[in-house]
Amino acid sequence: MANNKEKLFSEFQAPTTEEWLAKIEVDLKGADFQKKMVWRTNEGFNVQPFYRREDLKDLKAVDSLPGEFPFVRGNKKDNNIWFVRQDICEADPAKANEKALDILNKGVDSLGFRIPKDQVNKTYIATLLNGILPQYVELNFQTCQRHSVELAKVLVEYFKENGYPLAELKGSINFDPISKILSKGKDTSAVLAEAKALIEALAELPGYKCINVNSVLLNNSGAYIYQELGYALAWGAEYLNQLTEAGVSIDDAAKRIKFNMGVSENYFMEIAKFRAARLLWAQIVKQFEPKCDCACQMHVLAITSEYNQTIFDSYVNLLRSQTETMSAALANVDSIIVTPFDTPYETPTEFAERIARNQQLLLKEEAHFDKLVDVAGGSYTIEHLTDAIAQEGWKLFLATENAGGFLAEALAGNIQKTVNESNAKRHADAAKRKEFILGTNQFPNFTEQSEGKRPVESCCKCDSDGDITRLNTQRMASDFEALRLQTESAKKQPIAFMLTIGNLAMRQARAQFSCNFLAAAGYKVMDNLGFKTVEEGVDAALAAGADIVVICSSDDEYAEYAIPAFKYLDGRAMYVVAGAPACSEDLKAAGIENFIHVKSNQLETLREYNAKLGI
Repeated sequence: MANNKEKLFSEFQAPTTEEWLAKIEVDLKGADFQKKMVWRTNEGFNVQPFYRREDLKDLKAVDSLPGEFPFVRGNKKDNNIWFVRQDICEADPAKANEKALDILNKGVDSLGFRIPKDQVNKTYIATLLNGILPQYVELNFQTCQRHSVELAKVLVEYFKENGYPLAELKGSINFDPISKILSKGKDTSAVLAEAKALIEALAELPGYKCINVNSVLLNNSGAYIYQELGYALAWGAEYLNQLTEAGVSIDDAAKRIKFNMGVSENYFMEIAKFRAARLLWAQIVKQFEPKCDCACQMHVLAITSEYNQTIFDSYVNLLRSQTETMSAALANVDSIIVTPFDTPYETPTEFAERIARNQQLLLKEEAHFDKLVDVAGGSYTIEHLTDAIAQEGWKLFLATENAGGFLAEALAGNIQKTVNESNAKRHADAAKRKEFILGTNQFPNFTEQSEGKRPVESCCKCDSDGDITRLNTQRMASDFEALRLQTESAKKQPIAFMLTIGNLAMRQARAQFSCNFLAAAGYKVMDNLGFKTVEEGVDAALAAGADIVVICSSDDEYAEYAIPAFKYLDGRAMYVVAGAPACSEDLKAAGIENFIHVKSNQLETLREYNAKLGI
């Protein structure tokens, strides 16, 4: 059979890399290859338009198998089954239990509960878990950090009294004092002293993780992918150091750590991030000389991002979370939470939660993502991305370690400062449309109204803020949403009228661009087929009650049409030129102030227009 294949493929001559590049150069017709075809990532490395087997010849990790050290290809050998998790944000134990039993019948096999600190007792747990069989369901708990040990003891006692097989139970307690430093600005490092007691309290539950790295906080604060990776590794290493110094063996310490990581819409990069994370974490744990390589496995809960979710055109959030879920599933994570699409503006409805569950169930039951291990393995592009992002994440990990470790850097506010700077840059890039937010700064829904939607904060808040720099969790779309809500509050919705004239292709292209540009502020946009004269166009605009008249034509024709139209309009509406023509200086000399084009700062321009319109 192999010989037949050899004969078949021998009929085709394999092109060399040089031949591929030569063909691309011809097709580019003189355009710069580096600018047109090479992607410069936010992670600091370039991605080529294609990869070949020769690009992987120096990558050692590609020779490993699934379930083998360094676990880049996943912890499992014969399947890719992950837990479908849903968290329940309900303090009343009876109501939380009722909801849990309901969703367990709808495809969920992992539950998350938040327990009030004054309710950590056996009665509360018994009510909460009534009718739930923990040997078949992964159970995850969170309470006040200082009550985590108490919770662990209550759980063990409850499970023992009910005769559950302790060795078979799977779950976690979300003990992570460092996360409070990052998110609340409070120095909770003293609570770290309870980590050893927590592990000891869970000794009879070997399947329970209890030391958590919640790098999803970084993801939801706008961190770039390599930053979440590098900092997550340093965060985990900090806990390993703290635990081993307290006398916990490296095997026990590593096996109790769980990574709760975010996943953004950068599809292939996110697949690579999780693979790189397992690779690097295995190397870190290995340096502590565990007795078993199984201690080097990284256990990951992936949570789809809130940072890129939007209030307007919120169903687009489903597209974002679906690709994010696919990235996590293909990267062989252990469990996944899909953030409901309505999270930015309301407590998720039953419908939104149902859709979120089904997004995972479709990947399992329809696409069979749970049947194959490491589907991405062997892909030249993903193998390259895995190596490249691992290198960048490792650099950040080493820099954090050299600066004193993750805890010291968090207490100094340096982690938060770095991530907040990334957040600010991403907001600035979104304002200039260097980073697109579909349905917000790119292709907005022209007719959508907010219908009372307003940004909301998480339903699970605790603790007051401290004095340390905190992470900024402002979503990337928030600036545009505030602008659009401001426009909605005006007595009259501004009308932007496209005065299309001249060259057909150019006027249509610029009208489409201008409609998308201005609709992002909530303006009513009116496109047109074209006018024979500027006077005809201006008259039509005024008859339509236009507040803004946008002339759309070709660069050459602006010299003929732009000034006459401006003079004929005579200040009866705001006048805008779509484009940056060579005659711009002449137009400005004639009194024309407003230009919109691909290099415009969309957000600042629209804010300026709102101010001019008295909004």
